[in-house]
Amino acid sequence: MSAPHVAGIAALIKSMHSNWSPGAIRSALVTTASQTGTDGNEICDGGPTDKIGDPFDIGGGHVDPNKAMDPGLVYDTTISDYIRFLCSMGYSRESVANLTETKLRCKKDQHHGQNLNLPSIVIPSLRRRLTVTRTVTNVGPEDSVYEAVVKPPYGTSMKVEPQVLRFNSTTQVLTFKVSFASVREKARGGYKFGSLTWTDGEHFVRSPVAVRVLEFGIFPDV
Repeated sequence: MSAPHVAGIAALIKSMHSNWSPGAIRSALVTTASQTGTDGNEICDGGPTDKIGDPFDIGGGHVDPNKAMDPGLVYDTTISDYIRFLCSMGYSRESVANLTETKLRCKKDQHHGQNLNLPSIVIPSLRRRLTVTRTVTNVGPEDSVYEAVVKPPYGTSMKVEPQVLRFNSTTQVLTFKVSFASVREKARGGYKFGSLTWTDGEHFVRSPVAVRVLEFGIFPDV
């Protein structure tokens, strides 16, 4: 029953913000979701072990319609973003043209797929180091300052650059980088989970993070 409820909330957000794209609406839903249920307890996966749910179980969490109306920041996505993603997946120029009905060509220096501007970060194969890029759009007060709060997945370090985002009347879209490094050999194997939250003290824009370490390295400067 979650799909019709979320669809209804998405329609409500669209009625309030008619110029928002589907990507912006998705971002608002994900980044404002709660990690606890209506009973105030952490959300479990509902499986035989009834473990605490991770992002693969519950996504962003329990949807909060009121907060989603005013998310503060959104991770927007455009057609060009998805075309670059297809290129990063190794599709040929002809395949991309057929899928997108465009004549755009894949660039030789195409970024990796983890740079698709989603409100989450998933790294399926971390080999020592990797840096991903995200872009956020301010949909809150014009003059806003957001600080990054990171919760690294076990066995990895996370460094956000810049750590502070400053928005004003002429700057409403900013890009930042998140650098990951494997720092514990025991982290190799399955996925480990964390989060990145941007906050101005009123809004808490939370992105779930999932990392699977394949190679371990020691990087004291990260």
